[in-house]
Amino acid sequence: MPAESTPEPAIPGDPGNNTPRRPEGGRRKPRSPRRKALMITAWTAAGVVALGGAGAGYLFFKLNGNLKSVDINQALGSDRPLKVDNGSENILVLGSDSRSGTNKKLGGGADDGSARSDTAMIVHVYKGHKRASVVSIPRDTLVARPSCTDSKGTVHGAVSGAMFNSAYSTGGAACAVKTVESMTGIRMDHYIEIDFSGFQKLVDDLGGVTVTTTKAISDHESHLRLAAGSHTLNGKQALGLVRTRHGVGDGSDLGRIQLQQAFMKALVGQVKHIGLLSNPKKLYDLADTATRTVTTDSDIGSVTDLASFAGGLKGIGASHMNMVTMPVQYDPADGNRVLVDKAKAELVWKALKADRPIPRAATQGTATGTAKGVVSPG
Repeated sequence: MPAESTPEPAIPGDPGNNTPRRPEGGRRKPRSPRRKALMITAWTAAGVVALGGAGAGYLFFKLNGNLKSVDINQALGSDRPLKVDNGSENILVLGSDSRSGTNKKLGGGADDGSARSDTAMIVHVYKGHKRASVVSIPRDTLVARPSCTDSKGTVHGAVSGAMFNSAYSTGGAACAVKTVESMTGIRMDHYIEIDFSGFQKLVDDLGGVTVTTTKAISDHESHLRLAAGSHTLNGKQALGLVRTRHGVGDGSDLGRIQLQQAFMKALVGQVKHIGLLSNPKKLYDLADTATRTVTTDSDIGSVTDLASFAGGLKGIGASHMNMVTMPVQYDPADGNRVLVDKAKAELVWKALKADRPIPRAATQGTATGTAKGVVSPG
């Protein structure tokens, strides 16, 4: 349900101070992807709200009714990792694909009433909020999913060897957070989710996102065709880029993650340099889209709270975002699945808990896609 909030005369503050590699021998066969939800813009969507500052603050209170929030704290109770009070923050950024309404038209597939999460990232904001590490979690990772209670009160027992993205479809946002916390031992301070149609509209409201491709990309599954060179992608093209698997690289989901990470850097860089305050209508359209398409945890479930939270992210540019994929290896029993490389993943989680950079050794020798460097910010 929409987050409740009490209108105030203006938003506090101003814009300046708001506080995988294919297995050898070709064993891994490309498989037809389901139409996927894309979530790599929730970080930016929150930033859009903050960018308005006092310039159009009074309008944002009209947008509170757009926001949806989930009370993660109440749902999970006290059985969670302890919060590390060192000035850092951990945010689970998730994409959802509801297969209904506009999402059905964009994503295809049957409207079965379910929702899925096919893109997930842990964003670690370091103390001082000038740098961040982003860890992508492959959706096909086989994990131990803990016991979860869904929104109807039904308890789903713990399962070993479950696909990571089944956590969301089983128990919603709270189950996704619980699964990530169980895997990492790290408490998620916040949760942000965006849906499929919102991604496309946000890119269109921004006026497109400029990227450079080093190779031609052609994928009939995602309906994307790009020649090598510079492109300003509209929402439909951007959606095609971040969901393409067969258009470039080895056809793996790990390769698609590499494309998503590159596009996210381009998107973050572009938002930081557009003149929103000189265009009130564009600012309002962006804020309207952002608040309609994101779901947050209840701690940032109002426009004022979201703006305050996003104000702390504004100092992080694309060049200060280290993006990696959770260390995994292909499952010897099924080349379409991956397993957590526990020893190397532990290096990642220990670094984030201590608010330190992720060591290079954590990702060396792990499974990876072959799409790195194909896309870069324009």
